[in-house]
Amino acid sequence: MEAKRLLLLLLLCLYVVSSLVIASPQTCPADLSTKCADSGEWEGEFFPGIPTVKYEGPTSKNPLSFKWYNAQEEILGKKMKDWMRFSVAFWHTFRGSGADPFGSATKNWPWEDGTNSLAMAKRRMRANFEFIKKLGVDLWCFHDRDIAPDAETLEETNKNLDEVVALAKKLQGTKIHPLWGTAQLFLHPRYMHGAATSSEVGVYAYAAAQVKKAMEATHYLGGENYVFWGGREGYQTLLNTDMERELDHMARFLEAAVAYKKKIGFNGTLLIEPKPQEPTKHQYDWDAATSANFLRKYGLIDEFKLNIECNHATLSGHSCHHELETARISGLLGNIDANTGDPQVGWDTDQFLTDISEATMVMLSVVRNGGLAPGGFNFDAKLRRESTDVEDLFIAHISGMDTLARGLRNVAKLIEDGSLTDLVRKRYQSFDTEIGTKIEAGKADFEMLEKKAMEWGEPRVPSAKQELAEMIFQSAL
Repeated sequence: MEAKRLLLLLLLCLYVVSSLVIASPQTCPADLSTKCADSGEWEGEFFPGIPTVKYEGPTSKNPLSFKWYNAQEEILGKKMKDWMRFSVAFWHTFRGSGADPFGSATKNWPWEDGTNSLAMAKRRMRANFEFIKKLGVDLWCFHDRDIAPDAETLEETNKNLDEVVALAKKLQGTKIHPLWGTAQLFLHPRYMHGAATSSEVGVYAYAAAQVKKAMEATHYLGGENYVFWGGREGYQTLLNTDMERELDHMARFLEAAVAYKKKIGFNGTLLIEPKPQEPTKHQYDWDAATSANFLRKYGLIDEFKLNIECNHATLSGHSCHHELETARISGLLGNIDANTGDPQVGWDTDQFLTDISEATMVMLSVVRNGGLAPGGFNFDAKLRRESTDVEDLFIAHISGMDTLARGLRNVAKLIEDGSLTDLVRKRYQSFDTEIGTKIEAGKADFEMLEKKAMEWGEPRVPSAKQELAEMIFQSAL
């Protein structure tokens, strides 16, 4: 009898222990081959074996460490993290498939199940926040349709977005929030003629409803900005286009966005992202100057700033530095989409910026602007088609962050040295005279200037010292 009692007691203990084990939460890699990936609510580890990325300095050989970006280090009176305000782009990082115009997807992340279901959207969102935390940044950006799937009706689609946004709010905690949000107004066939510039009033209304909802989501998540990228706001041919009417419609659309922003108490900055073409042949916000002119014409100049993307700058025939300076001197530099293109490829390749020279020129504009807050640097950049390992997502972001950090350090060197600043000052020193001051104050008329020209005779034109300027710049790299 005693033996039977001991056996029953042992079986009871085993039952209790097994029940506790089964009830405990699963913790294993987000691999669909494992049991714990069966549920859309699973919360396992998506990046096992990848630790939180730390600063190890320029001599480190560890690819999963920062060599130049030291978040807490102070440079030019600010911590590096406050100069940079780095952000992860959800669409490229978690929806980028590696597909291009000539080939299908090459990336098959272990957590993906091949669907665009609501459960899969929630799993991606969990992966997003694990990635953000391990990378050590506080900001992220999203398109509405990238984080939550379309449904049969607008009401059902909004419900999907509400569910995913509620999860994002929970996962964000108190330290993470969106740098900006936006509505995807270019992928769905309804937007083939544009959204705010569509020839169909029903599409215009649908786009307005979508922006309304996306702005609400951005506000709810604590977003600091809201972006308008008009990928299909343009034309393929003017033969069938009333350009004046379309531009007027776009202005009315943006006016309504401003009004709704104020109505819901969203204090974030509204941003327009210029791009010359692709997918349309001509996009209405071609570059920074065109966008600024549009805003001035329609009385919106005080309501918007610009989100400058470096790859878009080169597509418009400008350098990124040119576009940043154009926006800055107009008081419109609000945010930077940090990427670059390939000079041998004629489309928007959205590569991570790794050119130290370009990064230094970018940071020259940022420092002159006093920083970007409440904007920042969003990595609107994607892995190359041939990069298919999960760790490549980290390596790419680390490389981009380190490149811009080196750019900031180089700008600090240039400012400390002072030679480049002095060269520019000396080039314009003739305007520091009495007559130059009058010209800049708008107090020199043509009669006065003609008298001076007669008095001075043929002007002496000194060297611009371009090669010296380039030498000084290169010496800081």
